[in-house]
Amino acid sequence: MPGSIGEHALQERYGTVSRARGFYDHQVLDHLNDRMQAFVARAEMVFVATADASGEADCSFRAGEPGFVCVLGERTLLYPEYRGNGVMGSLGNITENGHVGLLFIDFCGDAIGLHVNGRATLTENAELLARADLPAGVLAGLRQQGGRRPECWVGVDVVEAYIHCSKHIPQLVERAAVPRAWGTDDVVRKGGDHFRAKHSSRPWVDGGADVRACSGPA
Repeated sequence: MPGSIGEHALQERYGTVSRARGFYDHQVLDHLNDRMQAFVARAEMVFVATADASGEADCSFRAGEPGFVCVLGERTLLYPEYRGNGVMGSLGNITENGHVGLLFIDFCGDAIGLHVNGRATLTENAELLARADLPAGVLAGLRQQGGRRPECWVGVDVVEAYIHCSKHIPQLVERAAVPRAWGTDDVVRKGGDHFRAKHSSRPWVDGGADVRACSGPA
């Protein structure tokens, strides 16, 4: 039976057992079927949820040209990690706790989403280039994609896959034709200090608190 002990307990408390069982039986798979694979293959964005060994959670965002998340089969996905802010929040969590949740949403087409939960591992470029079983498109992405070279890759072994219904997904009529600054280190083009956080107080700087007692940034 899919689902956690906690969700099953709450289903009992709120009287949703039969409704939840219907969802498990009709919508939840332990692999990606053909339609799910096609959906991922054309996706341009994904939200990535991770947690460290103590359960401190983080949700991040990844985007790229269609196909940047590579479908290697019904149970395996692979996506690139590029140069970022250097914090390594998601990747650091994965090295401690391989459980990962991916949420793909199509805002402009079908207005539908797909959850993919699984186990993640990190792989270096050189290791992947040495493999003989990768599709030509993946190998091309390994060498260069959008003017950038991945620093490493995240492989995901699929455990669960299920729909995120369209009821509350806003459908965007069209995407703005704004050039994307893939891989830029330009502070302004990356958003600068949009939330005015630079001069706000923080305990690990102002109070001399032990940084290990504070949740780190994503």
